[in-house]
Amino acid sequence: MKLIIQIPCYNEERTLPVTVRDLPQHIDSIDEIEVLIIDDGSTDRTAEVARELGVHHIIRHTTNQGLARAFATGVDASLSLGADIIVNTDADNQYRGEDIEKLVRPILQNRADIVIGDRQTDTMADFSFLKKKLQKLGSWVVRKVSHADVKDATSGFRAYSREAALKLNVFSAFTYTLDTIIQAGQKNLIIESIPVHTNEKLRESRLFQGMVMYVRKSIGIIIRILSIYQPFKVFSIVGGLTLFTGVLLGLRYIYEVFIVGITGRTYVQSVILSGTLLMVGTLIIAIGFVAYLISVNRRISEDILVRVRKLEAVLHRGGEKSEKKS
Repeated sequence: MKLIIQIPCYNEERTLPVTVRDLPQHIDSIDEIEVLIIDDGSTDRTAEVARELGVHHIIRHTTNQGLARAFATGVDASLSLGADIIVNTDADNQYRGEDIEKLVRPILQNRADIVIGDRQTDTMADFSFLKKKLQKLGSWVVRKVSHADVKDATSGFRAYSREAALKLNVFSAFTYTLDTIIQAGQKNLIIESIPVHTNEKLRESRLFQGMVMYVRKSIGIIIRILSIYQPFKVFSIVGGLTLFTGVLLGLRYIYEVFIVGITGRTYVQSVILSGTLLMVGTLIIAIGFVAYLISVNRRISEDILVRVRKLEAVLHRGGEKSEKKS
């Protein structure tokens, strides 16, 4: 059983040594533990520091592509390297290395496909009152959308089984935390939350500047993922609301002109708007149906992608064994 701990990094030369040295060297039922650093276009000595620390694998992006891309690069590399379990943690030492064993245990016991560390944000002193409430609200929304019991949706401290990692795709360039949960729920993967501890903050978050930006981008991610996995539902809701508004305007015109019998007033604008809304609503629902048909093809493509990933991993491991023998 092989565990790869992946750490996406961007200018982490100062915090990376603390993070790497805190990682576990041995976990029961795990035969190999390897560390993978994804240097996301750092302009400091992050990659050199990683080499000095003796990490097993280092991948570098020539430019900064964002946390989501770095995470996806790490998952693909971990699968190619033969990982049975992938743990993702942050380079800023936010999470404790000793809790990694707690993360992988449900996967080893076949209880879960994905395990997410619950930071218990209500107890975190460096989180403001507003941030705590927004984190709670966001996690509640993700639970409703994904139908998964996730207590801390934005936590980046996670463990993935090999099968779960093969099935997930990252669409966002901003953050992987929300869309992978929603995908997992849509694909009937089992998610478990485990309480974990956090360390004292070494630096401020670089993911977003202010809660308004974070909330705006998070809402956009949720809508996009739902549009991908439940297109007909999303377009039907939008189209239905549009149709309903058009019908109300049409009924108002009928009521005012034919029942009340008000004269001397024109309702041309209401009639035009009503007709426009009815046509637009019908068109949106039709687009939803087309999007549903496209989503069927997407599911087939994703199944093919999983098979290709499995084949690539087998070929890669076979090549490694041949090199070792030679």
